[in-house]
Amino acid sequence: MEELVAGKIHDEKRQGEAFLPDIESTGIHNKHFYIESYGCAMNFADSEVIASILQQNNFGATANFEEADLILINTCSIREKAEERIRKRLTEFKTAKKQNPSLIIGILGCMAERLKGNLLEEEKLVDIVVGPDAYRTLPQLIQEAETGQKAVNVLLSRDETYADISPIRLNSNGVNAFVSIMRGCNNMCSFCVVPFTRGRERSRSALSIIAECEALFNDGYREVTLLGQNVDSYYWRDEENNTNVSFAQLLEKAALISPLLRVRFSTSHPKDITDEVLFTINKYENICNYIHLPVQSGSTRLLQLMNRTYSREWYLAKVDRIKEIIPDCGLSTDMITGFCTETEEDHQDSMSLMEYCEFDLAYMYFYSERPGTLAARRFEDDIPLEVKKRRLQEMVNLHRVHSLKSMQRDVGKTFKVLIEGTSKKNQDELFGRNDQNKVVVFPKMNFKKGDYVIVKVHDCTAGTLIGKAIS
Repeated sequence: MEELVAGKIHDEKRQGEAFLPDIESTGIHNKHFYIESYGCAMNFADSEVIASILQQNNFGATANFEEADLILINTCSIREKAEERIRKRLTEFKTAKKQNPSLIIGILGCMAERLKGNLLEEEKLVDIVVGPDAYRTLPQLIQEAETGQKAVNVLLSRDETYADISPIRLNSNGVNAFVSIMRGCNNMCSFCVVPFTRGRERSRSALSIIAECEALFNDGYREVTLLGQNVDSYYWRDEENNTNVSFAQLLEKAALISPLLRVRFSTSHPKDITDEVLFTINKYENICNYIHLPVQSGSTRLLQLMNRTYSREWYLAKVDRIKEIIPDCGLSTDMITGFCTETEEDHQDSMSLMEYCEFDLAYMYFYSERPGTLAARRFEDDIPLEVKKRRLQEMVNLHRVHSLKSMQRDVGKTFKVLIEGTSKKNQDELFGRNDQNKVVVFPKMNFKKGDYVIVKVHDCTAGTLIGKAIS
């Protein structure tokens, strides 16, 4: 898919932006690394695992790539625009290497696995290529690159979850943290490259997940987001106790750590989210009433071509069920315009689905073919670019109406808000998010980051609720 054109991004780590470390190394380190991350939240969580591995091998983090002995880019192959941005960045780093020949440049993640030959041999932009399941081998690959050799490991694994590695929280606000619960994906959506770059699905030990969440809470964090390509298919077998742990049970275990620890999760596949999960969300006040439920298209015909394994009617019934069990649940989605063979009727089906659901937040893209996917092999990318963009703009315009209506409905209401920091626009204001994942800003008063506060909303924009703390 092409880059995000519209839709509010409440979490700057959520999609498609560079994530730069803003911590300096602690202790004494012989060498320093600099890392940038692009793409989904899974990539940012991976970067924190990578930082831990490097620190254990005498590397400290730096926020200035000119000070680094090792530059890493953790990449995304989901959208063509992300790859273009990463290539440009690698070219800039190659220029820096001319000034410092001992500098090692590495590319990690999904794009690394897919384009290893081009990046190493044809374009000569990198010294190291490491796939998502091979981060433990980074120290050995660095040693190999220091001898002037090109170092590569893009082997996929059926069991690697990095469960025993404690991530180092890069660029952390000390309030929110990602916790990876699984890796890979078994859903072969025809437009998606993830199963080929991240491998088959495997779930991490529930014991290690809960231990990580407990450690975060004890360190002062007040919100965790449980991450997976499809969290609802999480499944772990506790052999010692002869029991199975489902995603709903994992959610409950996380919620029981403390009422002061908020729990979010991403992403859900519509075919897998269960009533058990919905009732668990409803049962615990500290599991946020917010679900990201990608639909991709409102046309049953296109959903079949996309291999999404559900129909338009099935998705709408799932939305109805969510609202029945969790009446105030915030709902977001992903949408693609211009997928192969999409007609105007198909497009109008997507528009009418959005009218029905009135999503609070939507990530919208126009389709761009990704090499190696089922769609690239089976279908012709036959929708003209100008048609894709026109349909996308129509969708964006419709969502803006829904987004503003969603915000306006909350004016006059009160919400429990977890404070995440000071507003970038006004140093006298704080910001945080409510249960439905909406950003709320309000006067600072005597509150501080990490506090919970009750805020009454008196105004809004299309992307922000504006209020005043009442307790």
